[in-house]
Amino acid sequence: MGEKVNQFDDIYLDLAPELGLLRLAQSGLGWKARRGEGLFTVRDADLKRTTWLRAARNFQLRIQLRDGRIVKFDGFQRDDFEKLKDIIKTNYGLQLETKEMSVKGWNWGETDFSNGNLVFSVQNKEMFEIPLNEVTNTSLTAKHEVMIELGGPDGEGGARDKNRKGDQLVEMRFYVPGQANQEGEGEEESNANVFYNSIKNEADIGDAAPGDGIVLFADTLCLTPRGRYDIDMFPAFLRLRGKTTDYKISYTSIIKLFLLPKPDDVHVLFVIGLDPPLRQGQTRYPFLVFQFVREEETDVSLNLDDETIATKYDGKLEKKYETRTYEVVSTLFKTLTGRRVTIPSEFFKSYHSQSAIKCSMKANEGVLYPLDKSFLFIPKPPTFIPHSEIGSVTFSRVGGSAASASRTFDLKFNMKSGVDYSFSSINREEYANLNEFLQNKKIKTKSMEDESTGRYVEMVEDSDSDEDNGKRKRKSIVQDFGGGDDDEGESSPDEDFVADESESDVAEEFDENVSDSGGSNASDASDDDGSADERPAKKSKK
Repeated sequence: MGEKVNQFDDIYLDLAPELGLLRLAQSGLGWKARRGEGLFTVRDADLKRTTWLRAARNFQLRIQLRDGRIVKFDGFQRDDFEKLKDIIKTNYGLQLETKEMSVKGWNWGETDFSNGNLVFSVQNKEMFEIPLNEVTNTSLTAKHEVMIELGGPDGEGGARDKNRKGDQLVEMRFYVPGQANQEGEGEEESNANVFYNSIKNEADIGDAAPGDGIVLFADTLCLTPRGRYDIDMFPAFLRLRGKTTDYKISYTSIIKLFLLPKPDDVHVLFVIGLDPPLRQGQTRYPFLVFQFVREEETDVSLNLDDETIATKYDGKLEKKYETRTYEVVSTLFKTLTGRRVTIPSEFFKSYHSQSAIKCSMKANEGVLYPLDKSFLFIPKPPTFIPHSEIGSVTFSRVGGSAASASRTFDLKFNMKSGVDYSFSSINREEYANLNEFLQNKKIKTKSMEDESTGRYVEMVEDSDSDEDNGKRKRKSIVQDFGGGDDDEGESSPDEDFVADESESDVAEEFDENVSDSGGSNASDASDDDGSADERPAKKSKK
């Protein structure tokens, strides 16, 4: 005769979002998800202590194992206590202890680190606890304030977070006053700093074990968010270490890479797209913009043996590099993330034979890069505009008597979603090359005639024209703001990054002084099929 099995339905395992079945027998206990392949078992000999307490999802059975681990089962009803108490005593010879929680609602108490959790207590009663493996970042936001970010462990935690539904706690701040008691001479250390270092050590977001890192790029200038950071690269993640912030970024969260020459003949920009974005308080940074001196060279050796380079990285890395810094950085990011590095489009050159045009987005000066599948404005705010999401492009102040006296024109991207991105103060000399690029990408263009009435001339491509001779005709339409979207056309793939010693000459650019800001984020897709012309049409009569 088989052993008796007791079952409880609709039980959660730890922080898992799915419900499951908990079964208890004399040989041990097991939990199985209702859907999927989730399965967890514990032998009776591994059980050390059991506790019953109130939790967010009704009542919780907390089990301490002999190896120190804590297992939590949520979802019990109040009436389940007596039944569960008898089962545990009969099967495992353990008492089901009860733990009283603090429900005063106070926000002032004491913290402790226990069994991989940050425990917050009020008058010696536990109020809440935070699993430290859920902490992704911590920083000192003020002299006596410590911030922690939550989101699950890197790798599997990131995937688990995407499966969670509803609201989720992503950040907490602790006010920690006073100074720590120290023996001997030296500067006093604040309690906030002690608390901050304790979280880094306990949550494993501080320094990794010596010898684990692949390479370190020290004191790297970052334009967004502004500051200098040490880039410490590991096999599965990287760390950005600043003066007051320390970020741990998994390579799986890096979705885009750009290597773009800056129009000043001095610098190169390396842009990293993130999903989820990096956060500093309430500000999100979906793009990180690093700046390197074009001619600066580095001499680094990777902490990898020849066998690892040959097997794990397919020989795409070298043991030692003695070349330009931006080439080494982009090569390492490309290999470790598995993402292609987007470089400037060969189909666009500015009036000064550069890969970008200078312009302003609202009050922010920057450069706009027309790429093969998107437009990218950097450094503040980094704005990504895929070709596939552009409904039309409107040129302003490119024709007429008033515009002829102006040395600049404006550009507006009318997105299919209804959002507009406007760029101003573009040199008039850039109009012809930019308009030709839009024609090649078959993006519909409109030339504003009268800004006071909102009238424009729309240029469309002759559908009967021969593609070889490239002849076009123009159709003048006088109407108010509007215009439809064209069908989606073929996409041109982004080019893989290839380190090239010869770079195109670039023109002098303004001296920008950027500050922290976020940007818009989107994904690459195919180009739109639209119509355009090289020159604005003459003003038509209504």
